[in-house]
Amino acid sequence: MIKTKDLVKVFRTDEVETTALNKVNIEVQDGEFVAIMGPSGCGKSTLLNILGLLDNPTGGSYLFGETEVAGLKEKQRTNLRKGNIGFVFQSFNLIDELTVFENIELPLLYLKMSGAERKKMVETVMERMKIIHRRNHFPQQLSGGQQQRVAIARAVVTNPKLILADEPTGNLDSANGAEVMALLTELNEDGTTIIMVTHSPSDAEKAHRIIQLFDGHIVTENITKKL
Repeated sequence: MIKTKDLVKVFRTDEVETTALNKVNIEVQDGEFVAIMGPSGCGKSTLLNILGLLDNPTGGSYLFGETEVAGLKEKQRTNLRKGNIGFVFQSFNLIDELTVFENIELPLLYLKMSGAERKKMVETVMERMKIIHRRNHFPQQLSGGQQQRVAIARAVVTNPKLILADEPTGNLDSANGAEVMALLTELNEDGTTIIMVTHSPSDAEKAHRIIQLFDGHIVTENITKKL
């Protein structure tokens, strides 16, 4: 599904040049669950942004499926991202003014489908995430664990091929964190490819493979279980 070759990302200002990624080579297979670990500032989130087509690399190659996406224009990246990639963030990134239903429905509004189709898809994923009884609540009326369930529902409502999760349990207590990891594991077992950035060794062990980054380099890769 994903293959990068000599991926480089350099951030430049008038006075400083910072290499966030330095010749990173990664392959992720369909249906794989990969955890990316490393200290703060090592390039984890930069890599996730590039893999999620939110940003372009400075150099190197990135194949998403059969498509070379390094160097695509923003509109091209946006069109490719629609329906193919879902995002789950540490801070949930829900819109306070929208209900649970409306937050989950948001990605579908860009796919030009009917209201009836959207309603059916949102209700199906709310039932799966056990939050349908919260459909008319607003984010601030939910616990942290419930908000992350809504965020995961929004990420998967389009049935994407890939989910990118950036510290998905970082703002949760251990019980809610365990629930979120169980949901991600279940989604992966159903065939969704997941790439997760995490500081948690116990969360990382749920993945098939753990990639360690340090100063923009991959330093180790460990297989934790067979695909």
